[in-house]
Amino acid sequence: MVKRNKRSRLRGKRTCGRGSRKKGRGSGERGGVGMAGSGKKAGQKIVLLKKNFPNYLGKKGFRSLKQKKGIKIKTINLKDIMKMLNKFEKEGKLKGNELNLEGYKILGEGELNKKLTIKASEFSLSSKEKIEKAGGNAILLNKK
Repeated sequence: MVKRNKRSRLRGKRTCGRGSRKKGRGSGERGGVGMAGSGKKAGQKIVLLKKNFPNYLGKKGFRSLKQKKGIKIKTINLKDIMKMLNKFEKEGKLKGNELNLEGYKILGEGELNKKLTIKASEFSLSSKEKIEKAGGNAILLNKK
């Protein structure tokens, strides 16, 4: 005859071996599931965490408000704009002296040797100065 396990023998009893009646209700006094209790000072799990999840503990980096809202703005430098003028012309972003870069933030690295009217979502201060110094205009597009 095979011995029944303790759990099956306790079924039907008022507390099922949990002590007080309150303790066994829901998932009380169970200690959590999965990674519960794996805070910074959890000595019992720290070895497992460092071995299997090396980046689990501690905060890394930051997220700007724009990233949290899901707004994605690409950045481009003035020197890159000068290199890519032919490409922009083929794509239809450059018409005459007017360059439409919606969704871009213009940064000020490099120099602008052409008089351009640049429309973009954002400009850095240095890029705005350099565009105006070259005789062009920096027009801020409406944010939606």
